[in-house]
Amino acid sequence: MAKMINTKYGYVTPQEVEMDARLDKWYRDKKRRAKQHGVFNLDRKRRKQHVWKK
Repeated sequence: MAKMINTKYGYVTPQEVEMDARLDKWYRDKKRRAKQHGVFNLDRKRRKQHVWKK
């Protein structure tokens, strides 16, 4: 049986620790790239919609 490691999620196997580290890195990279492209930028100026009168 694999040696269990105590983490913030409880006791897990070394393989689970490695998978969790990969997922965390992937998530941080995706979040950083999205932020660079302004996906999460809620403060950006919105274009005014022009209403044409008939």
